[in-house]
Amino acid sequence: MRIGVLGAGVMADALGTRWAANGHEMMVAGRTAGKAQALARKWGGRAGSFREVAEFCDIALIAVLYQGMPATLAEIGDALQGKPIVDCNNPVEIERFTLITEPGRSMAQNIERATGGHVVKAFNLCHARVWQMRPPLFDNRRLVVPYCGDHPAALESTRQLIADIGGEPLLIGGLQQALHLEAMAAIVISLLFGGRDPHTVFNLVDQN
Repeated sequence: MRIGVLGAGVMADALGTRWAANGHEMMVAGRTAGKAQALARKWGGRAGSFREVAEFCDIALIAVLYQGMPATLAEIGDALQGKPIVDCNNPVEIERFTLITEPGRSMAQNIERATGGHVVKAFNLCHARVWQMRPPLFDNRRLVVPYCGDHPAALESTRQLIADIGGEPLLIGGLQQALHLEAMAAIVISLLFGGRDPHTVFNLVDQN
């Protein structure tokens, strides 16, 4: 797949590095051009503007801080209309560890409304270091990665990207479930800020 990574921080680095290693064609944009160019060299890909990356890709990963989301979406414009978009972001303020979106709506839904793309919520429940694991195993079990969305083709592409990093994909429903994933992430973030190891995760396990 041609993957466009919108953002050049630690999450973009962790996920993009794994996907590049699986042979995907990569392009990246970031607010700091030097960071984006460094990731492009690391992945054997290219760097460009946010709109150029959105136009290039078959599927996009949006990995920017929520404070920068409006400016990022404005620069993208309509370039992601009809395209799959993976949203790994969490609109969580870190004083009270609560969501900053309007009640009843998720950031994922807001991104879909703004872009006209087909958003899938995924990869938002773990620190970037977890996605650097090859593969992410806990007690010899693959990490279960919940994802949700409304569009079958976007869901299938995301399922493949989860499998590419060694995770076990778990479809939990339509995009309305993104609100619950973001709320779960607020708990994880509070634990990490409280001193828990960055590899702390919620994982779905059974007796087998």
